[in-house]
Amino acid sequence: MLIHIPNVLTPEEVRYFRDRLEGAEWADGRVTAGEQSAKAKLNLQIPQDSPECRELGEFVLRALGRNPTFNSAALPLRVYPPLFNRYDTGMHFDAHVDNAIRPIPGAGMRIRTDVSSTLFLTGPDEYDGGELVIQDTYGTQSIKLPAGDMVLYPSTSLHSVSRITRGSRWASFFWSQSMVRDDTKRRLLYEFDCSIIETRKALPDSHPAVLGLTSTYHNLLRQWAEL
Repeated sequence: MLIHIPNVLTPEEVRYFRDRLEGAEWADGRVTAGEQSAKAKLNLQIPQDSPECRELGEFVLRALGRNPTFNSAALPLRVYPPLFNRYDTGMHFDAHVDNAIRPIPGAGMRIRTDVSSTLFLTGPDEYDGGELVIQDTYGTQSIKLPAGDMVLYPSTSLHSVSRITRGSRWASFFWSQSMVRDDTKRRLLYEFDCSIIETRKALPDSHPAVLGLTSTYHNLLRQWAEL
């Protein structure tokens, strides 16, 4: 399931992120890649323990907490602390699959990567190339979103970032461990939730149809969730 979530950050928030990142130290992005992915990766990242990464990562987590689409689609149990990357002219990331398990630094726990997220911090007019190319069950999708928008997709997907030919592409990226491991079940629950929202626009919450749909949704979630 691939989902575009608009306006995760406001234009003012994007500008603040860009200002903070402008003054940060950038390092080789291969530090967070697995052995195989490192051979395909050429980009820059903010060090994970830097003040900018910690501050802006917490900002992203607060934005996710107030975003109903993210919570409905990802059904997050845990979210990996957001990271920040940059692709300048000539940089790219060839096709790869994200690591299945990642340790959370300083937390003494690991996360299973079920859902991958990319939050764009530069607009499409600021660079050429740099598309996030995802091989989805419905075919290959090429993603290039406005600054402040985010895309969610299954971490099992083969994906790449095409070579930058002009400008610079900045983004935040992270992974979520979902309460529902299976992507097909997550998609069904998300579509079910969207249907409930539309039904509630037409009918009162006390209507038997609304009550029945809501009860079935929660009973399915109860059956499929892993905590």
